[in-house]
Parts: sequence; C-alpha cells; structure tokens
Amino acid sequence: MSVHVLPLAITMMAGPQIISAIIFVTAERAIRLSLAFLAGVLTATVAGLAIARAVAELLGSAVHLGDSQHRGGAGRIIELALVVLLLLLALKNYLGRETAEPPGWLTTLLTATPLRAVATGLLVILAMPSDIIVLLTVGLDLKRSHAGLADAAPFVAATLVIAALPLLAYLSFRRRAERAMPRIRDWLDSHSWLVNMIACFVFIALILI
Repeated sequence: MSVHVLPLAITMMAGPQIISAIIFVTAERAIRLSLAFLAGVLTATVAGLAIARAVAELLGSAVHLGDSQHRGGAGRIIELALVVLLLLLALKNYLGRETAEPPGWLTTLLTATPLRAVATGLLVILAMPSDIIVLLTVGLDLKRSHAGLADAAPFVAATLVIAALPLLAYLSFRRRAERAMPRIRDWLDSHSWLVNMIACFVFIALILI
C-alpha cells in the first residue's frame, strides 16, 4: 500500500463520524459505549476494505488500472471521477450551509446501548458516501501495489486511532474533557458543513498528488 493514502484515514472520521465518537464520551457509560463504537468502526473498516479490494480486483481483470509507480490507465480515470464527485459534494455542503443540520440520529446517541454503539460504528463507515469513496480509493491503491488486505493494516490502525481520540482525551484529561467535549460537539454540529468541505478538499489533494 502506498504511503500517500494513509492521510485518508483523517477523512474517514470527518463529519458525523467524529461527532458520534465525541457524543459517546459525553454519555453516562462513556468508556463502554466508546469501546463498542470503536469495535464497530474497526469491523466496518476491515470489511469495507475487503469489499473495495475485491471490487478493484474485478476491475483490474477487465481494464488496466496502472501500478504504484505509474498511476495511469483506467485507475487514474476512476480517481479523476472521484475528484469530480467530491467537488460536487463540497459544493452541495457549501450551498446548504445555511440550513445544514446534523442528522437526527446523532441526538439519540446519548442514550444509546452498547449494541447501538456498535451499529453506529458500522454505519458511519459503511453508509457514508465519503467513506465509501475513501475505501474504494484505498482498495484501488492496494490493487495497484499488488498488495493484500493485510497490507492495509497501517490505514486501519490510523483510522482507529483517529476514531479513538475523543476517548483518549477523556481518559487522559477526565474533568477537562468532560467540560470541553460538549462544547466541541456543539461546534461540530453547527459547522458540520465546513468539516465536510475540508474533508473533501483534503481528499481531493491526496488523490491528485
């Protein structure tokens, strides 16, 4: 796997994903719910990469995707198509910024059960268009590098660490985190459009580099 795809782990958790992680550390059973959420994120990331790698393998058997040194062929065309989709997504977030609201399900997470936390971890990865694009990009990179799923371990680890940052902050700075996390959560709720736009542009830059 190419090193240049590792920063895509940041975009994996941008938006409702990191907001969910922050909400769980402000709940009553913060540690238990956060660990359940991380288990869902880990499972979804590994499963998503396995599917993306399989899709890339099928595409690679039909068209030339290029390789890790020469990023040409149909693989580059697919990447440029992803750039267009991301630009459209960023534009949509900008145009809807005045009426943007966080998904309704986020408000129910404070009373979630561990099972719901696991399901949330699964859904924020596998049901988010931006994350699906990231997974497909990493799967394409694995195919180009002739690498297997195990070679994506650094990407999986990076995604999990980013998802765990709110919990790590909570464990390291218990009282300060308890005061700060609700404010951070509220800011992210009201500026989710901006977070999504930044994630799109970071993703675009990484694809084009």
